[in-house]
Amino acid sequence: MQKLFAILPLLALWGPFFAQITVDTMEIDTLPYREIPAYPDTFSAENVAARMIDGLGFRFYWVTESLRPEDLAYKPSPDARTCEETIDHILGLSQTILNAVEKKPNVRREEEDPSLSFDEKRKQVLHNLKTASDLLKNTDETLADFPIIFEREDSRSEFPFWNMLNGPLADAIWHTGQVVSFRRASGNPYNSKASLFTGKVRD
Repeated sequence: MQKLFAILPLLALWGPFFAQITVDTMEIDTLPYREIPAYPDTFSAENVAARMIDGLGFRFYWVTESLRPEDLAYKPSPDARTCEETIDHILGLSQTILNAVEKKPNVRREEEDPSLSFDEKRKQVLHNLKTASDLLKNTDETLADFPIIFEREDSRSEFPFWNMLNGPLADAIWHTGQVVSFRRASGNPYNSKASLFTGKVRD
């Protein structure tokens, strides 16, 4: 009984720590795109665009999984972006993708919020992409109804969804490939069991 009373204060002290581990683990497990979602039953322009976003989400999930501080700080040359700065850019692109599908304008942004941790940035990118994909899969509208809108102080411009395909979406895939290269160069290649062809994780 005395041993039990001696242990209780320790449990009270360490309880929040173990609870945080559990919450963090659950948070990681619930991030979208660990595997690519099942493909739709029918082909449509909207479903194809959503599938391209899903492919980006799956790549980004595994490319950014288990990145270390030294990986995030890596850059191939003094004038290049660091790995984390490249991820910041992908975050902005993912917001542009989501804004178009939600019919929201893109307003000139300041630099990324420096208070955001890498994990928070990663989570936001993945959820931006998943939300955009789900909206496209379930819309009754066509891609013509989702222009990219830019608003500045005294101007507004719109571009058709065509520009999304060769612009922000292709650009985000391009930069995700850079992160692959950066982490390999910093000695931490991504999990090769994640099959980019099937969108599944091999045993």
